[in-house]
Amino acid sequence: MTELTVAEATDRIYQSLADDNADLDMHIATLKAALAREGQKEAVFDPAKLAQSNRSGRKLMQAYFRQRGVTVRFEGA
Repeated sequence: MTELTVAEATDRIYQSLADDNADLDMHIATLKAALAREGQKEAVFDPAKLAQSNRSGRKLMQAYFRQRGVTVRFEGA
């Protein structure tokens, strides 16, 4: 398996969220590995690309990712 960049892993998460969370845990693990390789501490998402971009949806996403070891920040939020 090819190692993905943080941007590629983030794009796969957007696609997973659009596909009713298909393989989301696998994509989170890939993102976590990409963040570690690139020396980043948090993933940045665009709320406009989320199915539920309201505050409760963002908080739910942050909590879910945090349980899997990934800190999430939203740009412009």
